[in-house]
Amino acid sequence: MGQKKKHAGDHRTEMGRKVFEKELKRLHVELVHLQHWVREQGLKVCVVFEGRDAAGKGGTIKAITERVSPRTFRVVALSAPTEQEKSQMYMQRYIRHFPSAGEVVIFDRSWYNRAGVERVMGFCTPEETRRFLEAVPGVEKAMVEAGIIVIKYWLDVSPEEQTRRLNDRITDGRKTWKLSPIDLASYTKWDEYTEARDAMFAASHTAWAPWHTVQSDDKRRARLNIIRHLLSVIPYKRSKLKTLRLPRRNAPHKRRSRELMATPVPEVF
Repeated sequence: MGQKKKHAGDHRTEMGRKVFEKELKRLHVELVHLQHWVREQGLKVCVVFEGRDAAGKGGTIKAITERVSPRTFRVVALSAPTEQEKSQMYMQRYIRHFPSAGEVVIFDRSWYNRAGVERVMGFCTPEETRRFLEAVPGVEKAMVEAGIIVIKYWLDVSPEEQTRRLNDRITDGRKTWKLSPIDLASYTKWDEYTEARDAMFAASHTAWAPWHTVQSDDKRRARLNIIRHLLSVIPYKRSKLKTLRLPRRNAPHKRRSRELMATPVPEVF
């Protein structure tokens, strides 16, 4: 079966699974080296993922983190703010998740909710959005001056591919949890999200914390391109990994068999 073409603006064919998995394995090894370097050097890295619904943020984050330690690579995906959090300074609930030395913190959506979904869906006032966009460059400059490496990605999906993915979530029982009433309501507001995104870029694409855009209709290409870029913007040196060998196991003592004091799981399969 031939590989399908992507949307009209992209003349490349979709990347095959074997090619993707081979390259992803190589990049995973580099992420392990990066992990060692972050720990050794006490780096503080903050990675922000933004984009429309079904742009591929979650799958990309999973591809980055599936072969590294969650103690070093920490994912933050905050739910809607509580009443107490609504009474706080807007950035307050995000600041407590910023990285300490030796950590890479990945935000699956971030403080930029205020410039995106909150603005489009009317969860904040135009004045609150304006104040946020005025303040955020200064906040991110303070982060950088405190030694945090700030990396921001916007995953750009076409309307046709977004529709296909959302329909897939509706019909696939494994994915329905990804859909919320907000997702369905925001689907009708493509132009409003485009306007919000453009205003966000204009206000917060800075020399110290620039935005990086990724075309994500082909999920495999997008994931590889992001991991490769992430590795390129964090200066690291490959570690000399020790050669490991299993130690000799002590010979088991002969003992009478006995029933374990535990309940076995039924072997249905």
